Amino acid sequence: MLYHQFMTSIKSKITDKILCIICMRKGSKGIKDKNLLIINKKPLMSYTINSAKKSKLFDKIFISSDCKKILTKAKNYNVDGYLRPKNMAKDSSPKIPAIRHALLFAEKKFKKKYDVIFDLDITSPLRNISDIKNSYKKFINEKAKNLITVCESKKNPYFNMVELKKNSVKIIKKSKMKITRRQDAPKTYDMNASIYIWKRDILLKSNNLFSNKTSCYIMPQDRSVDIDNFNDLNIVKSLIK
Repeated sequence: MLYHQFMTSIKSKITDKILCIICMRKGSKGIKDKNLLIINKKPLMSYTINSAKKSKLFDKIFISSDCKKILTKAKNYNVDGYLRPKNMAKDSSPKIPAIRHALLFAEKKFKKKYDVIFDLDITSPLRNISDIKNSYKKFINEKAKNLITVCESKKNPYFNMVELKKNSVKIIKKSKMKITRRQDAPKTYDMNASIYIWKRDILLKSNNLFSNKTSCYIMPQDRSVDIDNFNDLNIVKSLIK
């Protein structure tokens, strides 16, 4: 109840138009046709699209894909989309320019300027509606230029992450104090590729994900699995079930 009141209050005070972009590329290295997967009798895309719709936060949900089959299936959820240029759908293609291109295409198509842009990654289906709402709340409260979501790292560069340098093994991050337990090391976080938020002007002018006004929203590890391989897929299937 309090949550609903907060979001109603936020939406009544803020006139920003918010666009949610969901990118679904055809190609995938780890799992073939990953974005067309069926997980527990439901298409993978349904988890992200439905959570975006149920958040009631977005003025428009817009699909970016290089695959006509994906766009056709997305229409079953009453969301709009467009066919992304092939040069923005390669394995080596960075994501931020693709999101920027989708924003400009959507603005031209709908004749509307969007002030805040979300990117919800389809391969992170375990996020829930509160993650979407709370990340937006943090973005607004901290007056951030952009926001990323993270979870606490399983490995710590100050304690149990190493690299090879000139045939010797060295801890990645040195500390002035001697660290003998992971619990004593500075807390670090993994980017979980679940939610990204930008102000429009920042997305349009920079390919850099980090600035002096980048915020982060911490999610638990059990909602932070990004499907990159079959092991991740089995974990997601188990957690959803």
